Amino acid sequence: MKSSLAKRCFRLILFVALYLPGFGSAEDTATSDFTSALNKIATASMQEREAAVQQLISLKEPRTLLILQGLLDGQLYKLRDGDKLVLAKQKDKGFSLTDAANGDDLGTKESAEIQKIPLNNSLRVLLRKSLGSLQLNSNEINTRIEAVKAIAKVLDDESLKLLRDRLAIEQESIVQDQIKLVLALEQLNSSTKSTRIEAIDLLKDHPTQDVVNRLNTLVEKDDEGNYLETDNDVRNKAKTALAAINAKISLYSGVETLFFGLSLGAVLVLSAIGLAITFGVMGVINMAHGELMMLGAYTTYVLQQLMPQQLGTALILSIPAAFMVSAVVGIAIERGIIRFLYGRPLETLLATFGVSLVLQQTVRSIFSPLNRSVAAPEWMSGTLQINDFLSLTWNRLYILIFCLLVFMLLLQILKRTRLGLEVRAVAQNRNMAKAMGIPTAWVDAMTFGLGSGIAGVAGVALSQITNVGPNLGQAYIVDSFMVVVFGGVGNLWGTLLAGFSLGIANKLLEPTAGAVLAKILVLVFIILFIQKRPRGLFPQKGRAAEG
Repeated sequence: MKSSLAKRCFRLILFVALYLPGFGSAEDTATSDFTSALNKIATASMQEREAAVQQLISLKEPRTLLILQGLLDGQLYKLRDGDKLVLAKQKDKGFSLTDAANGDDLGTKESAEIQKIPLNNSLRVLLRKSLGSLQLNSNEINTRIEAVKAIAKVLDDESLKLLRDRLAIEQESIVQDQIKLVLALEQLNSSTKSTRIEAIDLLKDHPTQDVVNRLNTLVEKDDEGNYLETDNDVRNKAKTALAAINAKISLYSGVETLFFGLSLGAVLVLSAIGLAITFGVMGVINMAHGELMMLGAYTTYVLQQLMPQQLGTALILSIPAAFMVSAVVGIAIERGIIRFLYGRPLETLLATFGVSLVLQQTVRSIFSPLNRSVAAPEWMSGTLQINDFLSLTWNRLYILIFCLLVFMLLLQILKRTRLGLEVRAVAQNRNMAKAMGIPTAWVDAMTFGLGSGIAGVAGVALSQITNVGPNLGQAYIVDSFMVVVFGGVGNLWGTLLAGFSLGIANKLLEPTAGAVLAKILVLVFIILFIQKRPRGLFPQKGRAAEG
């Protein structure tokens, strides 16, 4: 009897726990509230959406941060059929969708099948504050820094308290500095003189655009000629801080100019280094050198067309491919035309100029006269933002590194391989090298092929900073010859130094003289320099020097 009664009591308790409202688990209740908040965001009024956002934050669900960020970024949509909330990313002509609630992949839908969740200014402010407070406790340092910047855009008493509380427990100095910067900017509004001066002392070590703008307001005058900041000590302190910051800004500007000069020099070195080899060893003025660069650029374009979804892989594969294409064409030019014209520089110049026209027209016939755009892979896009006043573009940074790698590789080939030994022997004394059994005709062909292949590799680099077209090489052939002559014919180190020197000189002159006049001034300088030193910075020894 007692056993039967106990069983009945157990069944009653189990029934109540499972089926009666209010007896479900806390997890079920949280899930229900999470779903309810999402439904309000999808269908409710703007005011109710704000309440739903606050409800989501209080629930602390793992996907809350992702959903709110998607809403702020304009990536949160609802399905027109069913009002389900989804995160959408544009893909081709449609949108790739994931379920906002659980992250399930929902495939691709057309824009007509989804509707963006709208925002107003009040909701945007709430989202920025909410995201900042959520991200401020992240384990990732960069996420906390971005959270501080987001909170700084919507500062109020609550946000300031949040930052002060975080500063008290923050361990990373870089995040501490960011919080102190925001708090110091706010302290400039203080009515206490000592507080404002203390803030200026901190801000002078943080050269950002916000700091410059705020300090400028302390030293500016109103329409009636009165200073906006009435206290002389505070105003003088602000002037001193601005002078220190402006000195740093000038330094950053100089570093940026130097970087752009080096990146331009890297392009000049890449375009001239192959010419330096052929000119130094063979004494050939190759007017088709620019078109060999063009072939390398078009090789990059073709590989990208074959691999449109793998731009990075296509770019890397285009380096050896462009080298081979341009090298084969270069060897064909040497064997078919140039070998009959050695010792006749004028005829060589005219013949290679004719070859350049043939190559241009061939490309026009195959690819049309229109320029082709070569896309940069994701890792070469954008800029490296060091601070508000200094940023370096990734594509030019990679080209600079690539130039140095190509230079060092070529140097090793010429110093440590049999071909390099024979090339140096022929360059120094062709007749003696021939008497020693070196096949000078083979060396000529391989040297021309090597120089042409490097021109093709230069074309790969150029495709990342300019459009690819039939006239691509014409823009660099004159500059290439200037670099070779200035550095010393056939001297690789001279070519490197000359390329970087001319690139930096161009960028230093451009702000005051303009791009065209800067090039003219550089050309005039080279003409005058060659009058004094006809063999360039580093004159080649041997046959090249004698010629």
